[in-house]
Order: sequence, then structure tokens, then C-alpha cells
Amino acid sequence: MTASSRSIRLGATGLTSAPLALGTSAIGGREPAQARAALLAAAEAGIHDWDSSNNYGRSEEYVGAALAELGPGSDIQVFTKVDPLPGSADFSGTRVRASVEESLTRLGRDHLPLVHLHDPERISFADAMAPGGPVEALVALRDEGVIGHLGVAGGPVSLLERFVRTGAFEAVVTHNRFTLVDRSAATLLDLCAERGLATFNAAPFGSGALARDDGPVGTYQYREPDPAVADAVLALRRIAREAGVPIAALALAFSLADPRVDVTIVGSTDPGRIAEIARLARVTVPAGVWDEVEAVVPTTQIGPQHR
Repeated sequence: MTASSRSIRLGATGLTSAPLALGTSAIGGREPAQARAALLAAAEAGIHDWDSSNNYGRSEEYVGAALAELGPGSDIQVFTKVDPLPGSADFSGTRVRASVEESLTRLGRDHLPLVHLHDPERISFADAMAPGGPVEALVALRDEGVIGHLGVAGGPVSLLERFVRTGAFEAVVTHNRFTLVDRSAATLLDLCAERGLATFNAAPFGSGALARDDGPVGTYQYREPDPAVADAVLALRRIAREAGVPIAALALAFSLADPRVDVTIVGSTDPGRIAEIARLARVTVPAGVWDEVEAVVPTTQIGPQHR
């Protein structure tokens, strides 16, 4: 299977995706030339499903420019998210409509296939669901045909589960909560599977710790990892080395092989690394490795076993 094979049905949306998608958050803070090179490298590598957001710096602007350059024959599919203005606490329905309009303009589109409510932990659940709030606005935009489908993307698992139970959403993005060393999103993935929602698992490398075969452990979830996680990463490196696969391939395979995960989102600003990720996603991991992996997962984070 190639990176561009749209073999995954995204829940009940009617949309399809490849199992591997490009996350564009990091490119939003880069210079135009570097962003262009990264996006065109993804297209060349066959990664044609891209995840963006209104508030990923200049990400949508760069994606729109790449789409224009690739031309109308390109099959790039872009999923994006609504956000308050940078530095603002306004996540009202009015702001959501403005966010969608901004995204349409930047991307050069007249329709968005899937739009996520982004990081709703920034406001209360009651405010998110209130009349005139962001969820009501997104539902209305879907009914009006401006957006195709509605998702929610965020961090806290329990909050995402609460949004799923409202019945308003068709897709979920979880990040940094379902990796080789952290299974805390397992209950969310189970809930989505039960209800038929599409699932996107972002940051399978845990912000870098699970991407390097040697050297310092680095950061996990964008911060210094606690000792148990650092020890687990070192043990996983050893397991991967003995199995003859890069740890990044192991991290990708963990997410890609789980039946509860529809799409795995991985980001990079390095064109060479993007091409490498596409190759790593095709690496076969020996089946017996997973028992060794489970044995070193920190017990305070482990959820249901990989399956």
C-alpha cells in the first residue's frame, strides 16, 4: 500500500483517506521557501491528505499556495480546524464563522470537507455547546454546505469523550495520547469505534522522543519526559535495534496497525524527512516485537494492549 492509497473510510462521513497524513503545524512558522519545499515533498512522496488549522501560523497560507502550484489536477485533500484569533479568548459562533471564511480564502477553496473544533479545552464545555457557541455555528455551516463534516481535535481525553457523546461530531483528532509509551487515548478510540466516528492519531513520535534511534531522549509531549518515560524510550530503542527496524518505524507501525486508528498524522518541515517517513510507514515490524513493547510501557500510562 502506498502513502497515497485512499483505502480508509472515515467513519460515516463518506470521505476516504490514506492511512498516513501530513501534519502542517510546524511549517506554519517557517519561511515560505522551506514550507513550499516540505509540502511539495509530501505531494511527491504520495502523502496527499494534509491536516492544518486556522491558528497554525501561516500554515493555511502555505498550503493554499502549494495547492495553487500543484494545480487543479492534484488530489490533495485538506482537513482544517477553527480557532480564536491568536491571543484572543473569543471562541464564539461568530468567530467560528470568521475562522472558516479565513480558511477558505487562504486555501483557495469554496468548500471544506472536514473541519475540527480545535483545542476546545480553551473554553468550558458549557460555552462550547451553548446557543450561539462554536459547536452550534459549525453544525449550521455543515447544514449550509460550507463544510462537509464536523470533528473535534484536542488534548484532554475525557473532554474529547464528552464531545463525542453529544452526537454532534463525526471525527476526532487526538494527539500525543496514543504512542508506544502512552495509551491514555485508548478509551477514546474505543468510544469512537463503538459510535462509528473517524479517528486521527497525531504525533505518534511524541514530539520527537520516539523518532531517534540514539542520542538524548529529548522531549516527549513537548517537554522533558519523566524518568519512567525516558527509561521506556531507551528500552524501546533497544527493542527496535534488535528487531532491525528504526524506532520511528516501530512508532508509526503501532499507530497504523491499530484498527481503532483510521489516519496517523505526522509532521515535519524537512523534505528529506518527509520522504523518509513515507518509507518508514511501509516497514514491516516482526510480530513478536509487540509483546516486548508491551513489557516496557510505563504501567501508570498503559491502556488496552496493541491489537
